[in-house]
Amino acid sequence: MKKVVSLKKQSKRAQREYHLSRRGSWGEVNPVSRTVESKKVYNRKRLGKPGEE
Repeated sequence: MKKVVSLKKQSKRAQREYHLSRRGSWGEVNPVSRTVESKKVYNRKRLGKPGEE
């Protein structure tokens, strides 16, 4: 039976391997493209003809 050693007492390498095993992947999703632009920021492309929005 394996002994349970707390994470803080493990070596840095063992901690790193543990955290890497727990970390998931984004797969096909790009997290950068999921940002929402603020409406308060000036954006020339968003500005159209007067009366359009």
